[in-house]
Amino acid sequence: MNKKGCPEEYPITLIVNDFEVAVFQLTKHDLEDWVYGYLFSEGLIEKATDIEAVRINDESGIIDVTLSSEFDTELMFSKKKHYTAGCGRGVTFFSMTDVKTFNKVEAGKTYQLSYLLKMRSEFAKNSVLYLETGGMHGACIVTEAGEITVREDIGRHNAVDKVIGHCVRNELDPTTLLLLTTGRVSYEMLSKAAKFGFAVIGSRTAATKQAIQLAKYLNIEVVGYLRGKMAIQYTSFGRVHNDLEERVLGVNLS
Repeated sequence: MNKKGCPEEYPITLIVNDFEVAVFQLTKHDLEDWVYGYLFSEGLIEKATDIEAVRINDESGIIDVTLSSEFDTELMFSKKKHYTAGCGRGVTFFSMTDVKTFNKVEAGKTYQLSYLLKMRSEFAKNSVLYLETGGMHGACIVTEAGEITVREDIGRHNAVDKVIGHCVRNELDPTTLLLLTTGRVSYEMLSKAAKFGFAVIGSRTAATKQAIQLAKYLNIEVVGYLRGKMAIQYTSFGRVHNDLEERVLGVNLS
């Protein structure tokens, strides 16, 4: 029998401009990327230079962030909290109504569905923590040149925040990138992708009805169950071309 290590998670307290936001369950890898991604997803920053300093204390489990400009953190975080579904508990301050105000995606690179399946396989091969433990979620971006960047965490939403943080820190254009995730695409996952501006999202598993409806409203292509040579195409805006014929299902929620 092959033995695997156990996935790890730790309580991490996020403090922004001396205001304690919340305690998150996180895996202690790429935490700085998570900070940038989470704060971007929540609308506290628009670019990397909006953060003046990030201080990560592994021993105390505290991340202390200083924003480069004045921001009414107390007003922002007094809004109703929405707890994310699934493992690695998270919190978002955006409601479904808030997310509908995000910009609709009007551009984006086009892909063959077989390419998404190929890159999903490469993603799996490069998910180091999952291969070590069998219990991690991951998110991955694929560039126009086919280069991939993987980020992993106990929580699927945290993994997406980490990869978004990588993009923000490196000033990457979201419409040129493919976002892949191992986790279920729920409304809060879709909102993170929409906030950054990804045009195409692929997942190893399902998308919720609320996420699909939101994706249709924001013109985002969502493909689920990317496994082997099969998939489910939830939305279609001409960015993902089905070159697998009968092996792909469509979902109609209208």
